[in-house]
Amino acid sequence: MTTAPQPEENASPAPAGRVVMTKVFVTGLNVQAEIGVYRHEIGRVQPLVVDVELDVPTAGAERLADTLNYETILAAAQALAAEGHIELVETFAERLARACLADPRVTRARVRVEKPLALAPHAVGAGVEITLVR
Repeated sequence: MTTAPQPEENASPAPAGRVVMTKVFVTGLNVQAEIGVYRHEIGRVQPLVVDVELDVPTAGAERLADTLNYETILAAAQALAAEGHIELVETFAERLARACLADPRVTRARVRVEKPLALAPHAVGAGVEITLVR
């Protein structure tokens, strides 16, 4: 019978990992927005599906105040949509990324905006992804 190797008694413990960056994310956020450049898109809302990923240095976070509350991402996307008609998804994505960077702890914001009806029924969706860094 063989036995598993035993650790040395004087072996030092493995070094503890350290948090370098936390990614705060929201995926599949549904937002109704007046968006588009075509005549049939003016004056009507259509769905957007938004994904946001933020880099936030939150090492040792133990309380909500120590990190970024992802409800602020929802609020920013809804506020942006409530501002009125936007022609391009690129504009929506960039404005949302800038709103996320308004929090000084955010060092990188990646925003993906998809228009599910843009090429329907030929495609599930079309859109853009933008990344802003501080």
